[in-house]
Amino acid sequence: MRLIPKRAVALALGAVMAAGPLAAKPALRDVAEIDNALMAIAIADEIRKTCDDINARMIKAYTTINALKSRAGALGYSDDEIEDYVTSKDEKARMRAKATAYLASQGVNAGDGASLCAFGETQIDKGTAIGVLLR
Repeated sequence: MRLIPKRAVALALGAVMAAGPLAAKPALRDVAEIDNALMAIAIADEIRKTCDDINARMIKAYTTINALKSRAGALGYSDDEIEDYVTSKDEKARMRAKATAYLASQGVNAGDGASLCAFGETQIDKGTAIGVLLR
């Protein structure tokens, strides 16, 4: 059996250490492109449930969800990590708070149906990330 020279091991170890520590993936909640898109879906869903005159574009919503899942996978997240993120009660509560804060920043009271429906109509007219999920 041939042993690897100590110098080769030292050089390899030095190269790894010079590259820095292996970067851990951030939590999916910290990946803005994923988290913000899920918030748009959550807000659109709440609008369609609240407003009789606004409906969901379900195929568009499913397509968006599948694209987000694919993107998360491309970023290195496993199916289990993605599933844990979208089914977590803590994440759902955090998302609800985030969506409520976003709506408030837009002058919308999430608990006021008329305000939420007017916001939904505006989003549809503007073709925003929320609006394209509604009709």
